[in-house]
Amino acid sequence: MTITGFIFWAVVVVLIVYLIIIYNNLVTLKHNVSKAWSNIDVLLKQRHDELPKLVETCRQYMQYEQDTLEKVMQARASVATAQQNGDISALGSAEGALRMGLGSLFAVAEAYPELKADQSFQHLQARITGLENSIADRREFYNESVNINNVRIEQFPDVILARFFGFKSFTLLEFTSEELVDLDIKSLFER
Repeated sequence: MTITGFIFWAVVVVLIVYLIIIYNNLVTLKHNVSKAWSNIDVLLKQRHDELPKLVETCRQYMQYEQDTLEKVMQARASVATAQQNGDISALGSAEGALRMGLGSLFAVAEAYPELKADQSFQHLQARITGLENSIADRREFYNESVNINNVRIEQFPDVILARFFGFKSFTLLEFTSEELVDLDIKSLFER
């Protein structure tokens, strides 16, 4: 084998190894997005299971606040539907409605000292607040994973392999305009 032939085969091997590395990195990014979504999914299911307990505990004390309780349960149903359908954009808006409903529920609960003193309510409120914080953290991690994936599949030379093997972009979990508005806590207490 001549030196030219050796160089040619060395370049071919290096190119193949480089393409394999790019492909494997794209696969890793795709699975990181799936893993990030699964982490959110677990927390959403946990919160989904806790909300009826919270609403039932509140219902025992808050006879005149049925509208607030209904909004929380409707938002819970919207989140569950979006989650089951894998509709990221619908999930974002449903999450916003649920977060606002929970904020209203906790604010209205301030007017019921017996409810605030109830151990069950305190436990559920702390549990759901903790889940909300975890969901926010996981949502940030999901969006970061999606962003890295989406950038990589558009960069050269990754874009060539991404298109050839059908790698796709993912949708970010974005805030709705209602979520970006400051919550008027005073109005929640004036009921």
